[in-house]
Amino acid sequence: MKNPSFVNRELICTTFIVLAVSGLAVWAANTKTVPEAEFAKSTVDFGIVVSDLEKSRNFYKNALGLKERDAFEVTPAMGADSGLSDNLAFKVYPMVLEDESTATNVKLMQFKEAPGKKVDNSFIHSSLGVSYLTIYVKDTTAALARAKAYGVEPIAKGPIALPKGFPQGIYLTLLRDPDGNLIELVGPKK
Repeated sequence: MKNPSFVNRELICTTFIVLAVSGLAVWAANTKTVPEAEFAKSTVDFGIVVSDLEKSRNFYKNALGLKERDAFEVTPAMGADSGLSDNLAFKVYPMVLEDESTATNVKLMQFKEAPGKKVDNSFIHSSLGVSYLTIYVKDTTAALARAKAYGVEPIAKGPIALPKGFPQGIYLTLLRDPDGNLIELVGPKK
């Protein structure tokens, strides 16, 4: 059996070591240089090349409710120098859910003189690349009423309730834009 005074000294030393190590850990965590955020914006923007710009602008504004920002032009030189186009000028029409500086921009553009090839958008697994756009809505019923007023109907059996493991009372509905791109609406029904 150990001497009681030895046990007390052992306990005091162990406690001191634990406190010293945890104090060093707290100090190190507080004095550690936190790197600056790598990104200037917490959202991403993306472009959609469309076959009929006016029809697509109307769809995104009227059927989905996005707001249009000021369009901007890309010169042939900028298109070529950046690798965006092969010396083609084009105009970009940004659309946003809300007019906030950090809002995601859905950038619509058309190339009449060099129309692109359509991809297979039958299902999200039909083609490689970006497959669908998700828009989180506050009211699926109102979002679908706006889409239906524009002549857009849900595909398949939408809206469908999300399964267990997801927030309850949230529904998923798929629509298609004028070029057949899938648009996913996610939100509650009211």
